Amino acid sequence: MSSAQLSNTATARRPQPALSARLILLLATGTGLTVASLYYAQPMLGIMTDDIHAANTTVGWVPTLTQLGYALGILLLVPLGDRFDRRRIVLIKGAILTLALLLAAFAPGIGTLLVASLAIGLTATMAQDIVPAAATLAPESIRGRVVGTVMTGLLLGILLSRVVSGFVAQNFGWRAMYVVAAISVASFGVVAWRGLPSFHPTTQLSYRQLIGSVAGLWRRHPALRRAAFAQGLLSVGFSAFWSTLAVMLHEAPFHMGAAAAGAFGLAGAAGALGAPIAGRIADKKGPQVVTRLGAAMVAASFAAMLFAPMLSPHAQLWLIGLGAIGFDLGVQVALISHQTIVYGIEPAARSRLNAVLFVCVFIGMSLGSVLGSQALAQWGWTGVASLATLSALGALAVRMWPGTASAR
Repeated sequence: MSSAQLSNTATARRPQPALSARLILLLATGTGLTVASLYYAQPMLGIMTDDIHAANTTVGWVPTLTQLGYALGILLLVPLGDRFDRRRIVLIKGAILTLALLLAAFAPGIGTLLVASLAIGLTATMAQDIVPAAATLAPESIRGRVVGTVMTGLLLGILLSRVVSGFVAQNFGWRAMYVVAAISVASFGVVAWRGLPSFHPTTQLSYRQLIGSVAGLWRRHPALRRAAFAQGLLSVGFSAFWSTLAVMLHEAPFHMGAAAAGAFGLAGAAGALGAPIAGRIADKKGPQVVTRLGAAMVAASFAAMLFAPMLSPHAQLWLIGLGAIGFDLGVQVALISHQTIVYGIEPAARSRLNAVLFVCVFIGMSLGSVLGSQALAQWGWTGVASLATLSALGALAVRMWPGTASAR
C-alpha cells in the first residue's frame, strides 16, 4: 500500500460526529429541497413562453441545460467531497444555488434564464454531497436505514416538485416559484451552517488526479460496475414512464390535463415513503438480497401495466396509479441498497463512488426519456410498459449474475 493510500485510510478512520435524528432530518430535507430545483421548471414552460415571448423550442432548453449542468456537476464537482470538507462544499453550493434561482426569478430575457438554468443544475449537485455525508456519519450497522431516509427526501423532492411548481406558477406566476425555491434553499443553508458538522478530507490528490482516479475505481471494483449497470437499467424504465405519462393521459380515452399527471407524482411519493424499511432490511439481511427484491418489484409493477388496455379507462387509471407506487418503491429500494454496497467498497472515495453511480443513473434517465417517447409514438402505452419491464428484468439479471452475492 502506498503512502498516499495509508494517509487516506488513516484519515478515513478518524472519528466523525454522532448522528442524531435531527441531523438525519436536516440531511433528508436538504437533499429534497436541492434536487427539487432541477424540476420546478418543467410544468412552467408554457407560462414562461408566454411571459418572456420566446419560442417553445428555445424555452425547451431551460430543463435541458438544467439537467446537463447537473450531469456535469456530478462528474466534475461531486468528487471534490473526498478532497475538501463536505460541509464547506454544501454551504458554498447552497449560496450559489440561491443566487442562481434568484437570477432565474428576475431574468429579463431568455438568455439570462438559460445561464441561470445551467448554474442551477451545476450547484444542485449539493444533494450528491449530502448523501455521502450521511453515509460517512452513519455506523455500518444502520447505514442502510440512514441512507434510505436521506434518499427518501431526495425522491420526494423529485416527485413533489412538479406538483408544487405547477400550483405556484398557475396562481402566482413562474417567477414566484423561483423566489420560493431560493428562500427554501437559503433557509436550509442557514440551518446547515449551524447544524452540519465538518468532515475530514479523505485524500490529498490534486483535482486532476482526483477526476482521473474515477476511472480506476470503475476498473478495480466489480461491485461498483454491477450496481451502476443495474441502477442505470432501472432508471430507463423510471424515466420512460414519467416522461410519457402526461402525453398518454392527454390522449384518448383519458383526455386529462397536466394536473392529473402531477397527481400521479403523489402516488409515486407514497411508494417512496416505504423506502427506509428497505434500508433496515438491507442492514439485517444484506443489500444484495434487497437489490433483487427492488428490481423484481419494478419488473412486476410494469408488467402489470401491460394489461391496462384490456380494462376500462377508470380501471386503467387505478392500475397505473398502483403500478406507480410499486415501481417507485422498487427503484428506491434498489437505489438505497446499491448505495449501501457502493459506500462500503472504499470509504475514502465515497464521493467519487457516488459520482460514478449517479452518472450511470443519469445516463439511464436520459435513455429512458428518448426511448420512452419513441416507444409511445410507435406502439402506444404497451410499448412504454414493455420497455420498462424489459429494462427492469435486465437489472434483475445483473443482480442475479453469478458472483454478485459475494461482492460487497
